[in-house]
Amino acid sequence: MDLIIRKMLEADIPDVQYVAKKSWNATYQGIIPEDVQNSFLKVAYSDEMLKKRLDQIIFVAEHDEKIIGFINFKETEQPNTYDLSAIYILPDYQGKRTGSRLIAHSIEPIKNFEKIFLEVEKDNINAVNFYKKLGFKIVDEYDDEFDGHVLKTLEMSLSNV
Repeated sequence: MDLIIRKMLEADIPDVQYVAKKSWNATYQGIIPEDVQNSFLKVAYSDEMLKKRLDQIIFVAEHDEKIIGFINFKETEQPNTYDLSAIYILPDYQGKRTGSRLIAHSIEPIKNFEKIFLEVEKDNINAVNFYKKLGFKIVDEYDDEFDGHVLKTLEMSLSNV
């Protein structure tokens, strides 16, 4: 599959919002109630929040001039330590190496990283297995209150030291 990965632009915001909504709804169906998803998406993927993310490491994946996924890293307070805060691919494009390619491309500018952390819902089996395949290890498990809904969350990390 021909894929272009590039830095996200402000003009991409509507497409990234679309990818976030479609991915969330497909991924978290049966895990997070839809009204809770929509409430979260409205805030986390608002125009204002996405404009702030433009200062972080955020890339989009395009296929046939259509944005089909995105990834967002942010540096933590610890030197050379990053948080993989979002990676979402439209459902029709999942399982086609788009996520792996987004991660590889995004890690390139931070190749001297020591650790990358992420949080993933324990019931999101596809994502947990995807991260394990890339070398991420489970370092913690806890209950996470998410807009009145309790989730089982895994913290995973990838070490480069």
